[in-house]
Amino acid sequence: MSLTGKNLLGGPEPTYLTEDPGLVERIEAGDEAEDLAARFPKASLAWAMCAEDALAEGRTLEGYAFARVGYHRGLDALRGHGWKGHGPVPFSHEPNRGFLRALAALGRAAAAIGEFDEAERIQKFLNDSDPTAAEQLQR
Repeated sequence: MSLTGKNLLGGPEPTYLTEDPGLVERIEAGDEAEDLAARFPKASLAWAMCAEDALAEGRTLEGYAFARVGYHRGLDALRGHGWKGHGPVPFSHEPNRGFLRALAALGRAAAAIGEFDEAERIQKFLNDSDPTAAEQLQR
């Protein structure tokens, strides 16, 4: 049984985002993350990629800023798909991964700048969204 399947206790149904048209094709074509964010500014995945690149290069504040944009763009998308502020956001659904990646990057960046309360809240949010997401993102 999936941990992100139907909640038999009457909780909210999982939220499934839609794919950004053209984004995957541009990623596969090798476009740079910042070019993707400029071309697809509503796409959490593009911002998450920018954040991950910046964090990997030691540009912590930039990574934090990119991740925060991706997080907020993801919240907008989730709300647009009926999400009410809580409930499953399954990692297994590919279009949800951009938001989850941005969320995880934001947590890492927050911890790196000493925002430990924020990092803890983000980790809880990530786990509440999908208990398998953190492990999946470490692969």
